[in-house]
Amino acid sequence: MPQLWRFALTTRRTMFSFAKKSLWQLPSNSGPPIPQQELVDEEFCSDYNSATSYPAKPGEVIARKFQLLVKIGWGSQSTVWLARDISRLKWQSERLVALKITNSNNADDARHEREIESHIKQQNPEHRGCTILRICLDDFEVSGREGKHMCLVYEAMREPLWILQRRFIDRKIPLPIAKAYIYFLLVGLDYLHSECKVVHGDLKLGNILISFENENILTDFIKRQEPMQCKIDGESSRTIYRCHNDFGALDGREIKNMIPKIADFGLATRLDKPSTQNGMAGEQLGIYPIQPDYYRAPEVILGCGWDFKADIWNFGVLLWNILGSKELFQQVLDTNGQYDAKSHLAEMIALLGPPPEVLLARSKSMSELSWPQPVTNGAGELCNNAQEFFNGPFFNAEDKFRYNALIPSRSLEHTTPFLEEKDRAAFLSFVRKMLTWLPEERKTARELIDHPFLRLGG
Repeated sequence: MPQLWRFALTTRRTMFSFAKKSLWQLPSNSGPPIPQQELVDEEFCSDYNSATSYPAKPGEVIARKFQLLVKIGWGSQSTVWLARDISRLKWQSERLVALKITNSNNADDARHEREIESHIKQQNPEHRGCTILRICLDDFEVSGREGKHMCLVYEAMREPLWILQRRFIDRKIPLPIAKAYIYFLLVGLDYLHSECKVVHGDLKLGNILISFENENILTDFIKRQEPMQCKIDGESSRTIYRCHNDFGALDGREIKNMIPKIADFGLATRLDKPSTQNGMAGEQLGIYPIQPDYYRAPEVILGCGWDFKADIWNFGVLLWNILGSKELFQQVLDTNGQYDAKSHLAEMIALLGPPPEVLLARSKSMSELSWPQPVTNGAGELCNNAQEFFNGPFFNAEDKFRYNALIPSRSLEHTTPFLEEKDRAAFLSFVRKMLTWLPEERKTARELIDHPFLRLGG
């Protein structure tokens, strides 16, 4: 009997080993070589370090489960590869995923991202907004030359919103589609804020990803995939591949199946646990600088403490990018390309009027407190509060703005040439619910969902 059991088990293992997916044959040769002096993808990032990056290459099998196919994304702290799950059985459908491979010196940030997304997944999966957030499916570690690399597994998505825009005339997504996307994104933010108590803190076109029209796009993409261009890094001898993330033309008949999802929670913050570290016991507020330069909320710049309403401001400013492929704020950067908070505030004053005294009083009060840990700003200076970080103060003792010469002659009403006249009043009414100096006056994501601007034909 023991022999029969051994025979049965051996036969079963053999059957399953043959039933596993075999490796795909990828183009064997690299594409045309990239000149050594030419910067490629992550090399454009000032804090990129090739020595700490994982030397991923097409065809490689990671964790005995994923075959790397093509690089589809990059950043200073990671690269993203389209990968195929070869652990699936032969009769199961293909499963392609996006594999985010972090640098070896980025373990803490990767764990933070994984923990935030695990928290999001566990709150209320039945909420309709949960499906609008692209969260990690799995994670594991691989060993590289310089240490361990955290790998985060995600649903494969078609492209970020800024690439989708390029597929339309004048980079303008038709308004009915754009309204539907805005609605979906607000549903996702509602879940993130109301159920998860999480502030995203980094809303931008690159962090809004669009799903595929159908499942065949991915396999067709791989079949027609040409060798990736690459170069050898002179210091680390690591091969750097050029990103290939164009999945081809849209199928207009299937565009109704393409859903936007909010991605990348690496800079997100949980506010579900009251903290006393900011000197305001019981207040659920963040204190450190957040958000991309163009979308930074006034309470962040002024150091008043921030919560979920910072995301609402961020989203309101982002609507100019979504609907018009343009920035609302035109003077955020100085002549050297560095963020200039005083110029940014000057433009806010032009568009919204002067800030209320209560907000400036909060700013003065918070400026007297030091952060628990100092933070280095863009100039490399160690800062103890927001005033130091953003080179304030910006208002004098009488609450008058110190830089009136920087206030441009602009109004919010004249920033929407991308909309037809019949749509402008409703749009301005919509964004004025988000772009207010006082965070408490901004509507929640749930309240914004019901605004008339989002009604098709209304």
